[in-house]
Amino acid sequence: MLLKDEVGMLQRIPLFRGVEPAKLKLLAFTSDRVSYGAGQVLFRQGDEGDAAYVILSGTADILVDSDQGQIKIAEAEPNSIIGEIAILCNVSRTATVRANGPLETLRIRKDHFLRLLREFPEITIEILRVLADRLSRTTAELIDARSTKS
Repeated sequence: MLLKDEVGMLQRIPLFRGVEPAKLKLLAFTSDRVSYGAGQVLFRQGDEGDAAYVILSGTADILVDSDQGQIKIAEAEPNSIIGEIAILCNVSRTATVRANGPLETLRIRKDHFLRLLREFPEITIEILRVLADRLSRTTAELIDARSTKS
C-alpha cells in the first residue's frame, strides 16, 4: 500500500480527523504496517505497552484473563485504535488482542504516539472521549451483570 493510501485511511479515523495531511504522512511513514492471520495475537495481557494499533481492515477480539479462562469483552473494528491505555497510563497491557481473521494494522510506536499527542491536543481530547465511552459501556455492563445476579 502506498503512503498516500495510508494517509487516506488515517484521515477516515475519527481520532485523526483534525490532523493536517503532512503530519499524517509523517505518522504513516514512521509507523509499521503489520498483517496478522486468524488467531494471531497482537499483544497479551500483562505485556509492556510499547505501541498503539490502528485497525485498518478486519476485526480482532479483545480478551481478558479470568478464573474461568479468557473472556471476550469487545471486538475491535476498522478505524478503531487499541493498545493506547498501556501507553497513556504507563502500565502493562490490560487485555489480550487476537485477530479474528486477516487483519491489517498500523502499529504506532509509543514515542511517536506521545509526540503526536503533544503536538495535537485535539487528539488527546478525542482519546479521552474514546476512553470515557469505553468506561461508560463497561460500567453499564457491570451494573447489568450485578442486577442479573440479584
